[in-house]
Amino acid sequence: MKTHWDLFIGFFRVGMLGFGGGPASIPLIQKEVVNKYKWLNDDEFGDILAIGNSLPGPIATKLAGYIGYRVSGVFGMINAILANIIPTILLMIALLTSLSFIEEFNWVQGMTAGVIPVVGMMMATLTWQFINKSGKGFGWKKAIIIVVILIVLLQVIHIHPGIIIAILLVVALSIKNKENNSEKKEGKQTT
Repeated sequence: MKTHWDLFIGFFRVGMLGFGGGPASIPLIQKEVVNKYKWLNDDEFGDILAIGNSLPGPIATKLAGYIGYRVSGVFGMINAILANIIPTILLMIALLTSLSFIEEFNWVQGMTAGVIPVVGMMMATLTWQFINKSGKGFGWKKAIIIVVILIVLLQVIHIHPGIIIAILLVVALSIKNKENNSEKKEGKQTT
């Protein structure tokens, strides 16, 4: 029962504090899941995030569903997803009913402007963690080349990120498949 409560509280906090949408919630999810409750380590979280980013739909909900399922099965998945979306639903109802009354106040505009740099810094930290992990996994030279190629493809040529993700998934799967086939051939030759 404590695990279900921890799942609910962890993802409820993410839903309450994740200002700026799903991608801005990723560092908060990582803090809860990896640092606080230790349900995953950094590598597992990075792998789950990479897979989640390749699937359609909101990333925070996908992460909540998978992590909830991994921690506590189907009921954990439902619990984590509900905990993640309930704050948004309640806040949207409250904000939309009162927005027309307060949108012109300077403090509302200042609050919105003040949150933007915080979200930007959280995203920059997450980006650096991924680049650092790539540098350790591929080697820094390959990681930098990949980052430069991706920047050119995304920002200069304007290729849709979904197309790049699909291509990278096919390449990764084909490389893994070739490795498995060569291991099987070596196993047959030694026997």
